[in-house]
Amino acid sequence: MKYVSEFRDPVAARALLSAIAARADQIGATRAQPVHIMEICGGHTHSIFRYGLDKLIHPGVAFIHGPGCPVCVLPMARVDECVQIAEQPGVIFTTFGDAMRVPGHRCSLMQAKAAGADIRMVYSPLDALELARRNPDRQVVFFGLGFETTTPSTALCIQQAAREGLTNFSIFCNHITVPEPIRALLGDPDMVLDGFIGPGHVSMVIGIHPYDFIAQEFRKPIVVAGFEPTDLLQSVLMVLTQIAEGRAAVENQYARVVPEHGNPVSLAAMADVYEKRPSFEWRGLGEIDASGLRIRAKYAAFDAEEKFGIGYAAGPRNVPEPEGCACGAVMTGRIKPTACPQFGRGCTPEMPLGALMVSSEGACAAYWQYGGQRAAAEEGALPPSPVPGDSPGIFDPR
Repeated sequence: MKYVSEFRDPVAARALLSAIAARADQIGATRAQPVHIMEICGGHTHSIFRYGLDKLIHPGVAFIHGPGCPVCVLPMARVDECVQIAEQPGVIFTTFGDAMRVPGHRCSLMQAKAAGADIRMVYSPLDALELARRNPDRQVVFFGLGFETTTPSTALCIQQAAREGLTNFSIFCNHITVPEPIRALLGDPDMVLDGFIGPGHVSMVIGIHPYDFIAQEFRKPIVVAGFEPTDLLQSVLMVLTQIAEGRAAVENQYARVVPEHGNPVSLAAMADVYEKRPSFEWRGLGEIDASGLRIRAKYAAFDAEEKFGIGYAAGPRNVPEPEGCACGAVMTGRIKPTACPQFGRGCTPEMPLGALMVSSEGACAAYWQYGGQRAAAEEGALPPSPVPGDSPGIFDPR
């Protein structure tokens, strides 16, 4: 297939849905509960709801939303530290747009900007690097945030800053890695997970073999998937086929983008610039060993934590979530967003309590945008009313 419309073909979707139903019936004959498949990536969560796949798929399959949204898993303490840096005299603080409205304990970056801090939205760390060139008398800090997808770009910017001697440029490093939280979830005896849909963009960088432990140690199938509806349906079918055949393997549905061994240039830049932190705090999961990256000592001049003496450089600290906020339970798949007592009441996109409601990959944002408002009304979280955000008919394979 060459064109995006082909990955949204209703005829192909109907065939895949029929095949999924047959496999689900086959598996269901030997078990009482649905097959629980976790989509790790928040981008997959949004695709599932945008195209209504959760409604179209066989009831023997249940989607569990995973912690694959880097903005969502960032603890409130790190947002507070962003604000602390941004409020320093002479600092230009730069960030991707979806982090602007994530609430900290005291305020969000958007609120700090309104109060006078020089905080600017950028589309790439290269934009921050250019600001450092143009403002040699200012300290320019980039909020380095994301999984392995965005880590190479910040690594390459640090290398470039070192070559140019731009000592007024630094990164507040909050890069995290995917395999470690999955291991933590699989080690939780209360989690019921039968298989995984693996993150496509992360895997484009790291390849498929970092997930080998899922199949080899925990005997769970994982299929790295693309983001179009037929990508996701085919990936679900591949997971179900493994379960039906009694197999557990790492398979690559997204082979048109994801190379088996990842991107060697990106991996080399990451290895040069970063090393593993002993541990890193995740919202909803707590401290996870070796799940975060920090800047190596040879690039310490570009490490905002060292430069400003905050964050893990000053010692970790824990800031509790707002009372009643269930971000952690939603992110680890224990409850659906509409089961959070704050969903649609104390937490909306206009007045968010948690990051999941404002992030472009957040599960709560997906529920709200693609019909969650109606679901919230049905469950009593909102008064019944017309829902402008509902968008039926975007993808209808019938």
